[in-house]
Amino acid sequence: MRKTISSIRIIALGYAVVVILGSLLLITPFASADGNSADLLTAVFTAVSASCVTGLVVVNTATQWSFFGQIVILVLIQIGGLGFMTIATGFTMLLKKRLGLRQRQMMIESISVESIGGIAHLTRRIILGTLLFEGTGAILLSTVFVRDFGLKGIWYAVFHSISAFCNAGFDILGTDVPYCSFTGYTDNITVNLTICFLILIGGIGFLVWDDLLKNKFKFKKYSFHTKIVLVMTLLLTVVSTLLFMIFEKDYTNSDAGLKQTVLASLFDNVTARTAGFNTVDTASLSPASKILTIILMFIGGSPGSTAGGIKTTTVAVIAVSTFNGIRRRESTGIFGRRFEKDAIYKASSVVFTNLMLAVFGLVAILAIQPSLDLSDMLFEVFSAIGTVGMSTGITRELLPASQIIIAFLMFSGRVGSVSFALALMEKRSSPPVKNPREKITIG
Repeated sequence: MRKTISSIRIIALGYAVVVILGSLLLITPFASADGNSADLLTAVFTAVSASCVTGLVVVNTATQWSFFGQIVILVLIQIGGLGFMTIATGFTMLLKKRLGLRQRQMMIESISVESIGGIAHLTRRIILGTLLFEGTGAILLSTVFVRDFGLKGIWYAVFHSISAFCNAGFDILGTDVPYCSFTGYTDNITVNLTICFLILIGGIGFLVWDDLLKNKFKFKKYSFHTKIVLVMTLLLTVVSTLLFMIFEKDYTNSDAGLKQTVLASLFDNVTARTAGFNTVDTASLSPASKILTIILMFIGGSPGSTAGGIKTTTVAVIAVSTFNGIRRRESTGIFGRRFEKDAIYKASSVVFTNLMLAVFGLVAILAIQPSLDLSDMLFEVFSAIGTVGMSTGITRELLPASQIIIAFLMFSGRVGSVSFALALMEKRSSPPVKNPREKITIG
């Protein structure tokens, strides 16, 4: 079966197996705080959200799940963030076994690597880098959480460090105030900057790590991919933070000082890039900020990372090709390099596929529950397809059928960032006969 089924389908099936195992563990009485088994749909929805590193929840994570249940969720987040193929390859290397050609090919598709050479070395760096960043984040967060929660703060620090690095958005701070996320730390520099740092590092991609490690601060030596990712990430971070400061001046930041305004705006921007935490009430954001958040959720992080969305490189290709098309330039590229011939086709396909999935989810849910607010549901479906996890609070109002649709969108968003994009890159034999070409009018 492994010889006949494509690597992409194996990856999709792998995520499905992870979801099933996670659901079976979460449905046990040991996983619930009250000792009673959670209903099947709640367990499945939570398992999908965790393994697809989204963060949308129908129950309060802090009070619904026991310590065992929270460990299960955290393991699902780690597997979903790194990719089950990375975890499997890491175990293979730990057991001193050779990586087969098939396993190397699946790793290439799992983390968006172009070359089969050096996969073992890159996997080792990914795992060690992950442990380093998550460990550092946990130490920094523990300085705040241990002060506020005692020894339990160590667990809080570890949980939120992994959740942030994997861009998952799950939190366990809602013991007293349900679904509060980091709203109690709006002006805390340590918490805000640590969480933002972890989200950004996890979202730039493993290939960029490797390039930065090799070439340090020598920008000219970076690969074409790394340059695009870094420039797009910096551009989105700076511009979006400034826009949030402007849009929220009379809303969530109306009574805030300069420090809190800057921190809240930075956090709003970074977390919308598929992380899903919040330090201000998401439902209270201005209409302009909600639209900006939807755009950021749709864009997401970068290829081969823990983030979701259509990816920064896709946006760069679409933007540059559109700009050059308007100027009627035949060559499309930046930084003195041209994009590959099929890059625009792949980017357009990824954008269109994700948009169609979001529209399908929106129409289907509104058909099932017409009383739901359109803007809230628009926010919800883009949060799901982008594997973000931000919500205006409407997730808990969804009927079982609507929850299934959101779970499907989360799964498609996580696996789709691999399968939908990479399926287009699979080499297929050209047909012996091609249909004649004919012009049509565009625009």
